[in-house]
Parts: sequence; C-alpha cells; structure tokens
Amino acid sequence: MSGSWDGTYDHGSKSDDSHHFERLYAEPMYDAFVCPLTKQVMRDPVTLENGQTFEREAIEKWFKECKESGKKPVCPLTLKELRSTDLNPSIALRNTIEEWAARNEAAQLDVARRLLSQGGAENDILQALKYIQQICQNSRSSKHTIRNAHLIPMIVDMLKNSSRTVRCKALETLHIVAEDDDDNKEVMAEGDMVRSIVKFLTHEHSKEREEAVSLLYELSKSEALSEKIGSVNGAILILVGMASSNSENVLSIEKADKTLENLESCEKNVQQMAECGRLQPLLRLILEGPPETKLSMASYLGELVLSNDVKVLVARSVGSSLINVMRSGNMQSREAALKALNQISSCEASSRLLLEAGILPSLVKDLFTVGNNQLPMRLKEVSATILANLVNNSGYDFETIPLGPDNQTLVSEHVVHNLLHLISNTGPAIGSKLLQVLVGLTTSPTTVLDVVSSIKSSGATISLIQFIEAPQLDLRMASIKLLQNLSPHMGQELADSLRGTAGQLGSLIRVVSEDMGTEEQAAAIGLLADLPERDLGLTRLMLDEGVFHMVIPRIRKIRQGGDIRGSRFVTPYLEGLTRVLSRVTFALADESAALALCREENVAALFIELLQANGLDKIQMVSAMALENLSQESKNLTRFPELASPGFCGSFFHCFSKPPVITGLCCVHGGTCSIKETFCLLEGQAVGKLVSLLDHRNENVVEASLAALSTLIDDGVDIERGVTVLWDAEAIKPIIDVLLEKRTENLRRRAVWAMERILRTEDIAYEISGDQNVSANVSMALVDAFRNSDYRTRQIAERALKHIDKIPKFSEVFPNTR
Repeated sequence: MSGSWDGTYDHGSKSDDSHHFERLYAEPMYDAFVCPLTKQVMRDPVTLENGQTFEREAIEKWFKECKESGKKPVCPLTLKELRSTDLNPSIALRNTIEEWAARNEAAQLDVARRLLSQGGAENDILQALKYIQQICQNSRSSKHTIRNAHLIPMIVDMLKNSSRTVRCKALETLHIVAEDDDDNKEVMAEGDMVRSIVKFLTHEHSKEREEAVSLLYELSKSEALSEKIGSVNGAILILVGMASSNSENVLSIEKADKTLENLESCEKNVQQMAECGRLQPLLRLILEGPPETKLSMASYLGELVLSNDVKVLVARSVGSSLINVMRSGNMQSREAALKALNQISSCEASSRLLLEAGILPSLVKDLFTVGNNQLPMRLKEVSATILANLVNNSGYDFETIPLGPDNQTLVSEHVVHNLLHLISNTGPAIGSKLLQVLVGLTTSPTTVLDVVSSIKSSGATISLIQFIEAPQLDLRMASIKLLQNLSPHMGQELADSLRGTAGQLGSLIRVVSEDMGTEEQAAAIGLLADLPERDLGLTRLMLDEGVFHMVIPRIRKIRQGGDIRGSRFVTPYLEGLTRVLSRVTFALADESAALALCREENVAALFIELLQANGLDKIQMVSAMALENLSQESKNLTRFPELASPGFCGSFFHCFSKPPVITGLCCVHGGTCSIKETFCLLEGQAVGKLVSLLDHRNENVVEASLAALSTLIDDGVDIERGVTVLWDAEAIKPIIDVLLEKRTENLRRRAVWAMERILRTEDIAYEISGDQNVSANVSMALVDAFRNSDYRTRQIAERALKHIDKIPKFSEVFPNTR
C-alpha cells in the first residue's frame, strides 16, 4: 500500500511530520489508486487494451509524445507495442477512489477540526492548516466541505495565536479558502474577521502584512465585502499609505493598490480615499459617473480640506467640468459645483487654471443676474467668495479678461458700479467678499486707477467709509483695507470724509486702540498713516481724539519686547504707528498742541531709537523724516542767554565793560538745547546714527537720513560749525559716496546741496582736496550735476564749483571746473 494524507500523494515531498499525521489519522490507500505515470491518485482512470490503468490526461500526453517522436504507441509500463490507443473508462475504479477520497477527507477534516479547536502543538496546527489548504486546492467543489465543517471560524481564531508562523499560515489559509468562492467570503464577512485582518496591516512583521493585504485583496473582489472593509476605521487610510509606501515590498504595494481599486465600487470608500489624498477615483466619478454620482462626488469635494498641490490637481482634472455644471446644471448641481470650485480657487496655481478654463464671465453673470434665474443669496455668497479668491490669489491682470461680447472687464466702470451696488444692497457676508474683490483689484498697479475712477464717478466714498463702523469683522476689515489701497490716489477726499460728523474716524481709532497686533489693527493704523500727512485739520482732530497719546506707548511696548512680538502683523502695525506719530512733526510750526505733545512725550528721543530698527526700512525712513522736521524747529526753540546790561560807565566807556563768558551753548544753534525741549540732534546723539544709515541699501532711507543731517548746515544755524560737526562724525565721506553713486535724482540733488554747504568751509574743503582721487571724483560729480540736473540743482552745483575754484589742490586735479 501507498500512504498519503494530503491529497498530493507525492511520496518524495512529504515531511516526517506529515507522515506522522498520515499514519495516525489517514485511511490506507491502495496502490491501484495511483497512476504509474503521475504517481498521484487518479481522478479519471482509463484502461488500455493490455489491462493497464492510467490517468486519462497522463496517458494521452504519453501517446502524443510517441507520435511526435515518430514512434509507435507502446505501453508505458511494459513498453510493448499497442495495436490500439483506445481508452476505456474505469468507472468502477473511479467510484472506489472517490468514495475512498471522501472518507479520507472527512476523517482528516475531523482531525483538523479537533486540533484547531483544542489549540494543539504548533506543528500540528500548521499541518492541519496545510491540509485544509490542500483540500481546497484539489478541487473547487471541496471548498464547500470546509465551509460546512465550520472550519472557517476556527481558522480565524488562529489569527490570535501567539505564534507568528501560525498567524501567517492562518492568513494564507483564509486566502486559499476564500479564493473564487463567494459563499466562503460571505461567511468571512460575519463578525469581526475583517477588522482583525485590517489590524495585521500595521504589524511590524512584513510577512504578516503581506499575507493580510493579499487576503484583503481577495475579499475586496466581493462588493459586499468591499463596503465592509471600507467601514473598518482606518482601513482605507492604511491601504493608501501602503500603496504609496517606499518601504513596503513590491508585492504588498501592488496588492494594496489593487485592493483600493476594488474598493472603489463603493461610493463611501471613494470619499474616504479622497480624504486620505487618493483623489483620482473621486475625480473619475465626477467626469464619468452617472448624474447622481457626479452630484454626490462634487458635493463631497466641496467639503474636503485640500492641500494646494491637490487643488491644482483637481482644477486641472475636473475644473472645466465643474464650470460647465455651474453654467447650465439644475440648482442642486450648480450648488455642488460652486462649493467644489470654492474649495479649489484659493491658491494661485489652481485659480489661474480656473480663469484659463473660462470661469470669470459665468461667475460675474451669476452675481449680477436678478429675477427668475438668479441664484439664491446663499449661493451668491459662494460665487462672491470664489471671485474674491480668484482676484486675490491668481495674480492675473483682470483688465485683459473680457466678461462678454461687449469686451467689458472686471474693472470697467459699469461692472465696478454693479459691484458697489451689490455691496450696499446685500448682506454683510456677500458685501465683505465683494469688498475683498475691490481690495484685490486696487492692490494691482495695473487696475487700481480704473477702480478709483469708478468709485469717484459713483460717489460711493461715503458709503465705503461707513463700513468702518460695521459690527461684522470681515466687512469692517475689508472696508479698511480697500480704503487704505485707495488713500494714495484719493487721500484728501478720504480725509475730508473722515473729518465729517458721522464718527468714522472715531471708529477707526477705536479699532487701533483695542488689543494690539491683529490684522484689522494693522490695516486700520495703515489707513490712518496713509492719509495726507500735511492735512493740518486732520492732525488737529487726531490730537483732540488722543490718537498720538495712544500711539506712543504702543510703539514703546513693541520696542521693549511686548507680548505681540510674535504676531505676524507686528511689522505693518509698528510701521503704521510710526507713520501716524510722524505726522505730528509736520504741524510743529502751526499747532502749539503738537509742540507740547512732542516735548511732553520726548518724541525726538523715540524717533532716534527707531532709527536702529534694523531690517525695518520704512520705520527707519519715517523716523529720519520726522527727525528732519523736529530738527528744523530746533533753531526756533533754542533758548538764547539773556546778557546783563552794562553799567553807567560801561555804556560810555567800553573799557569798563567785558563780554560775559557763557558756557554750555549748542555750537550749531547758538543757544541752550536739549533733545526733549528743542529736539536738537546733537544733544540727542542722533548724528552718528543718521550717518550710519547713509550706506543703507534702501535709497529712501539714505535720502531721509541725509535730509535730517542737512538741517545742521541749513540756513538759520551756524553752517561752519555744523560742517565741523559732520566732519567730527565722519559724515563727509558717506555724503561724497552718495553724491558719486547717483542712485536717484532726489538723492543727487540733496547730496549736491550738502556738498555746496560743506565746501563753504575752507578748512574742510582743504582736507577733502588732500585725497586726489576723492577731490577729482567730487569735481566730476558736480560738473555732471551742473550739466545734467534740473535748474535748481545746476545752480547749487555751480556755486559748489566756485568754491572748488578757490582751492588750489582742487584746481590742479580738475582744472576745467570753470
């Protein structure tokens, strides 16, 4: 007899454990059951004319090989020639084998059931699982035997075994049991088996992960199980991670990807995949799915939070399709499309793709349409949001995009008037978005003038200013930002409106005076700073409202490292505060309250400190400009000592009268000076700080610093001593450098003026002439200014050249200065 328990009956391949299992449990097998050619139990035995029996498939192959080799057919066992190759079915033997196989299979399954239920030794469990695999692989019909024997739940229980080898074998066995058998898959769908398998996807051992994903792939071929797999918390997220992993083996990655493809049969799974970043299935359904599916997928897309890269992918894939639905679909479809477009319009690249796909005309039409076909207000709000996103994010030039056959654009007067009308006649939600549209259009230098012209022609300035008092933050902030953008082009008009009796200036000040460092405060203080700085009436009103007393401690708090240093709006906020404070220095000569405030708060010292705000160019520039204004007043504010009157004799005989010796006077202003009372730059030790800014990379900072230093050599002060102060502060060389660099015409004009004043002092002029290279360059720069500058600068350059003509060394180096 020949023995086997596993159904393969290949004696050469069996382990000792397998034989042990066979000897204990298998029903004996007769040699007559085994095909002499295959050495395996026959399924379809046939008999030759000489009485020898073989497996039909094997003997047919034998005869075919004989014929192909040109030999006559012979019996494989006797090697004797056969007269006929007829094959006679051995029905009795086949029936006997089938009965034996059934009894053997039942016995072995019973043994396997007992081993799995009792939790035997690891080797016995592995052999039982192996036998179940082989039973299933022998014939598809035998899989129902496994199911009817209730072995599937027992195999599932092996997933909890402490042995990793057993767990892997159990996963492998479940895969074989489930393969191409929907009934077995249905059994596996019961209970928590799917959840248990999903947990294996996160196990540390790669073999367990590989077996688990292979089993899930097989199960996912069933639509019912696809839904169940997707319902397991985290299953799709883990599979998406595996499919895009760089550390998993290739087979696991491939199986994870194919599993996800199968799971796409369930819409809920597609939505989960989109949440996990696998958007292509959802986009495919939007493009190719039935109408109901397109609607649900577009609606879901509108609810997702997308990264910018994904927004670009969506815009490129389905942007045009969504725009078409927005144009012509029913209201429900249009709503879904609008919400999806809203999601993807908020980054530069995706918004540009939508504009190129032609979204703008339809969007504007939806906003302006009234009557039966108009969108409900909740959808007009979405349309307004999309338009605001496109204008503020795309960087497009909107004056080049036609809205229709009449070639009107978003900045055409009629369109801007319609936007202003909607802002005034819709709720705050839509109004704030449309104000943001105007903010974007006025931020661009190519479209701001068109919008300004349209606002002026519509008479909407007062209406826009009134929104400063709106209780809604978005509406209020959009209004302030828009007015700030308009202020360089209609600043006086805005100032006049704010000085009215409606109280908007007070509302603006209240915004600034609240907690520091918000975006709204930065915008509000920026608007105040952009108003005409020389508007004395507005400055007086701001003095009355206590604006400057509110601004000063905020500047100091920020400079001292206050609690808003980390705010991303701190820089524009500080810039605005500094600019607002600087406007008080323009009113010193006309407004006593401005002078008193600057003295009381020691404003000059504060601006000197702000000169050192490195990296904040605008603050340094504004501070230098303010110091120029303050220093201009120093000559008027310095206190000259009162001289005692000479006695009777002294009035007739000068020999009896000696001039008093007075010390501590300012060498430039000739009187008693201080930084707090007279704003003297020398007393405030500001000269060196201003000189250090003359080599600043920003020419506006350089110009403002040079202008402030120039007040020390201006009319009304001791120019010669002022030049000496500049010499001692090593300012002459940087001023010469500014003259030679010719960075801007304004800078050259100021540098020529300063050099003319400096060259009036012969001692300093002689010092400069000592360096031939410097003196030659100065001469050439002045000649160039004399030849190529405006009339006023040419006059000053001519006077400077006359000073040079008096200095021999200058004349020798550059004799043709006349």
